[in-house]
Amino acid sequence: MDDSNGGNITASNVARAILAVLDYNSTPDARKAAVAFLESIKSGDIRVLASISFLLVKKDWSSEIRLHAFKMLQHLVRLRWELLSPQERRNFANVSVELMSEVANPCEEWPLKSQTAALVAEIVRREGPNLWQELFPSLASLSTQGPLQAELVAMMLRWLPEDITVHNEDLEGDRRRLLLRGLTQSLPEILPLLYNLLESHFGAAMNEANRQQVDLAKQHAAAVIACLNAINAYAEWAPVPDLASYGIVNGCGFLLSSPDFRLHACEFFKLVCSRKRPSDASGAEYDSAISSVFQILMNVSREFLHQSASNAGVIDDSGYEFAECICESLVSLGSMSLQCIATDSNALALYLQQMLGYFQHFKLGLHFEALLFWVALLRDLLSKPKASANPSGDGSAVGDGDSSGQTNNEKKKILSLINDDISSSILDVSFQRMLKKEKVPPGIVPSLGPLELWSDEFEGKGDFGQYRSRLLELVKLISSHKPLIASTKISERVVMLIRNLLVSPAPLQDLAVLDGQQLALECIVGVVFDGLNEFAGGSAEVHFALRGIFEGLLQQLLTLKWTEPELIKVLGHYLDAMGPFLKYFPDAVGSVINKLFELLTCLPHIVKDPATSTARIARLQICTSFIRIAKAADKSILPHMKGIADTMGYLQREGTLLRGEHNILGEAFLVMASAAGPQQQQEILVWLLEPLSQQWIQSEWQNNYLSDPMGLVRLCSNTPFMWSIFHTVTFFEKALKRSGYRKGNSNTPTSTSPALHPMASHLSWMLPPLIKLLRVIHYIWSPSVYQTLPTEIRAAMTMTDVERRSLLGEANPKLPKGSSIYVDGSLDKEGNPEVNESDIRNWLKGIRDSGYYVLGLSATIGDTFFKCLDPNYVAVALMENLQSMEFRHIRQLIHSFVVHLVKSCPADMWESWLEILLHPLFVHCQQAVSSSWSGLLHEGRAKVPDSFGVQSGPDLKLEVMEEKLLRDLTREIGSLLSIMASPGLNNGLPVLEQSGHVGSVDMSCLKDLHAFRSNSMVGFLLNHKNVALPALQICLEVFTWTDGETTTKVCCFCGVVVHLAILTDNVELREFVSKDLFSAVIRGLAMESNAVNSADLVNLCREIFIYLSDRDPSPRQVLMSLPCLSEKDMKAFEEAVGKTSSPKEQKQLMRSLLLVASGSNLRALSAQKSLNVITNVTSRTRSASSETKEDEGDTIGLASVL
Repeated sequence: MDDSNGGNITASNVARAILAVLDYNSTPDARKAAVAFLESIKSGDIRVLASISFLLVKKDWSSEIRLHAFKMLQHLVRLRWELLSPQERRNFANVSVELMSEVANPCEEWPLKSQTAALVAEIVRREGPNLWQELFPSLASLSTQGPLQAELVAMMLRWLPEDITVHNEDLEGDRRRLLLRGLTQSLPEILPLLYNLLESHFGAAMNEANRQQVDLAKQHAAAVIACLNAINAYAEWAPVPDLASYGIVNGCGFLLSSPDFRLHACEFFKLVCSRKRPSDASGAEYDSAISSVFQILMNVSREFLHQSASNAGVIDDSGYEFAECICESLVSLGSMSLQCIATDSNALALYLQQMLGYFQHFKLGLHFEALLFWVALLRDLLSKPKASANPSGDGSAVGDGDSSGQTNNEKKKILSLINDDISSSILDVSFQRMLKKEKVPPGIVPSLGPLELWSDEFEGKGDFGQYRSRLLELVKLISSHKPLIASTKISERVVMLIRNLLVSPAPLQDLAVLDGQQLALECIVGVVFDGLNEFAGGSAEVHFALRGIFEGLLQQLLTLKWTEPELIKVLGHYLDAMGPFLKYFPDAVGSVINKLFELLTCLPHIVKDPATSTARIARLQICTSFIRIAKAADKSILPHMKGIADTMGYLQREGTLLRGEHNILGEAFLVMASAAGPQQQQEILVWLLEPLSQQWIQSEWQNNYLSDPMGLVRLCSNTPFMWSIFHTVTFFEKALKRSGYRKGNSNTPTSTSPALHPMASHLSWMLPPLIKLLRVIHYIWSPSVYQTLPTEIRAAMTMTDVERRSLLGEANPKLPKGSSIYVDGSLDKEGNPEVNESDIRNWLKGIRDSGYYVLGLSATIGDTFFKCLDPNYVAVALMENLQSMEFRHIRQLIHSFVVHLVKSCPADMWESWLEILLHPLFVHCQQAVSSSWSGLLHEGRAKVPDSFGVQSGPDLKLEVMEEKLLRDLTREIGSLLSIMASPGLNNGLPVLEQSGHVGSVDMSCLKDLHAFRSNSMVGFLLNHKNVALPALQICLEVFTWTDGETTTKVCCFCGVVVHLAILTDNVELREFVSKDLFSAVIRGLAMESNAVNSADLVNLCREIFIYLSDRDPSPRQVLMSLPCLSEKDMKAFEEAVGKTSSPKEQKQLMRSLLLVASGSNLRALSAQKSLNVITNVTSRTRSASSETKEDEGDTIGLASVL
């Protein structure tokens, strides 16, 4: 210990350093020097640290200095406590308890009180139950001296279980169990003390308030709140029966009637209600305690709902906040412990009625909490029976039965209580709340009364889309439980809304209400008619009733004579929703099809401005309805295919069916054909594709437009032909997506007689012109060609607004009424001879996107793609201008084509296809992406070649877009490598540890790398150095790029590379893995962004060292190059690893070694330890006295990054 004078001098220096750190006016050098000085004190002589800190917590110093001194004391207790002798620890504890008495002063600030209590709690946690038993009498005595002392003791009790309620990795294992056991054994002393303090100070607070002694009343109230906070810290883990038996439940229940304390008390019930029911013998006691909780909450809830119904005006915002808290507690109780009250039918029925009351409440917050309850309850009750009963406490409504049969009976019992009236009420509310406040027509606002509809101003509950999804799920669940009720209610509501619309003076304004109900109808029809012949339970009587309901509704829809485009769009949605009904009642299909064509033909097909025409949008919507109905009605629509085809032909001859609309109807035909069988599918494809092929295969247009880059300029000046080509390419994509054999189709060829894909015979004429078209599009981005292009086309080569907003993470605003975009993403410009910059931009993007997808999908349908094309020409066409391509285009090319090619290429064609395509791709990507990452990491700006269509400069949005493009491409490359490493493409690679001899590989069993050339894609890659080298270089660099998602994907690839190095005798590969890859992986662990991948990275290190260190010295050299690893540590690690064959234990040993060897500077590992930090303790800092080694030179070079 310092002498008194020296201690005061040092304390003054520490105080000045603390102020320097906290002073915003301090220079960076001064602040850095102050931090270094404080760290030296914290890591120096522990007794000096203790004495200085105890001096600085005295009242003589400012609050800032005192708070920092308390943090220093907590640091000592948590990290250096063992360095004190037993007697010194006792003295330290006694002085700390005395501090509690000193700060029990009205003038002391709350943070200082809190830190004093936290310090004593930390000491108790470190010393354990023995010290607690010694201190408890004095603390209990202190709590009786007044409200300030009681508050401090309660605060200390609140901090005491923090290491139980907040995860702390340092306390895993024995110490954590000892703390939990010690506190559990102390509950008979702690809980009665808290109850007595709660009771006495609540009474005193009321008395002092009545006597107008405001200051004293506030002190007692603060003690009550401190007690409630402490109680809540125990409510998360203490046995619920103990909380009930020691009066805590009743005490908190009593405080629910106090406006000053009810929110704190209600927090206790929220915590208790979210507890799981124990599965041991204490279950009965738990049920009894929860029953008490249930009664308390139900009484409070009943009073609120009665008052809200009779006199809602007297309830203020605080009252509704309290009610929401009560509702949350009841929801948690129903989710976790409903089985505790399920035996009492009357109580359960009352509970369900109250939860219905909250669901019906006009306050959105209360309704929302009840919505969560009803969705969770019905989802559980209607779930399919499991083979065994649910374990109790799993969140199931009923999970405590002795058998699955008993559990199912309990579920049926609860379901029986959800009767027709409750179901009807839930549906009524759900239908009414399907609309946002902002979309409510002005005319119906008065009829809503005080009802709070969802608004954009409503915070904390997600967005409207999520909320509506929950409502729709609830509608589905009710429909499954009560199909007739749901069908009747939705039919009645839709008919009512239609009638209101028909008499409305402003139908377009009121349309939003009807439009909002369409999703509910779709859900109900989809659920009711889900299944084969057993829909809605399979009862003939129910079937007849349902048929009558939906036939009546459909007839109402078919008789509407709407001609306004907005009304037609909504009517089309309603007809879509009836699709599943048509599947079982095919007699109505013909009238629906006729109605759709009637709606289509009543809209003008030629408009002044297609981009702003509601009529054009409505026409596209009606055409899309054919697809949806074809999917839902299944085989019921097959007898009408000829009639549809005849009508399409007639409309085409009349010139009233546009090409884009014909494509959509053709897609609907493909959907129908997939249900008809392969023969019908082939015929439909020929019927649809033959007219396209006649134009597509002609050499005249290819020579004119695709023979040189300027041909594209000529094509863009021929507007009708330009859009014709566009629609042809996009239809190829639709045909490939929609063709194939539907699962379960009885007409599908059997596996013993495989048939060609329906599109296989068309690839030979489809693909060659498409590849030429893509090649010429790639050409125009090359600098030499770009300079010669017209200004309009150069401007069109920039990003669209939608792409820019997507890169920025901004929501794309809804298009204004009238703006028209094709379902395939293109603006429909048919009938409009003018073409502008935006049209060309959309055309280029659409051709590129669809073209890549056509190639990728074609590669997936069998060998035909690989046999009908010349790989050399494909490689030249797609790869020759890679260096001029933008990152967004390369990413799209990889995602839509290369990935499919790699996954589908037959092994006997890897040689001819993969090398020639992957070599230029990997070489360019490695160079371009590496350069961009270097710019981002070292200059703060990614360098990407993309043209954004906005002015360059140090614009923050521009930087964000550049980084997003770089990360997207990097992740796509990682995905490609991950797919190449997938088990299906590497089935010739044996499982490394299948024999159980972890770490031992028989040298005589090593194979030549060439042996894996045809049965492992990674093996194939490694056999071609020109392809492998850039791919492996990407892997090495990825670990130091700050993108954990890419690291995850690349780890899969590296794992296969490591396995091949282990299983083969290839020296070059082994040396690469043992040195370069091992070093790169450890560098990756130095990046905090790789924390999520730390387990994978450590496993790679384990495999490399365990399997290769006996064959190559590099793994050991790499580890020994780490700054804090001694030879002794290394030998201890090798001995420990040699004693276990468990991969899990080996990984843990490797992880520990890497942490020690790096001086805890591998942030990906240490970040895991700091994710959850106890709130009253500072972070651990490694002592500067850690053992280090002398510099061994930079042969490996890892010390520099650590």
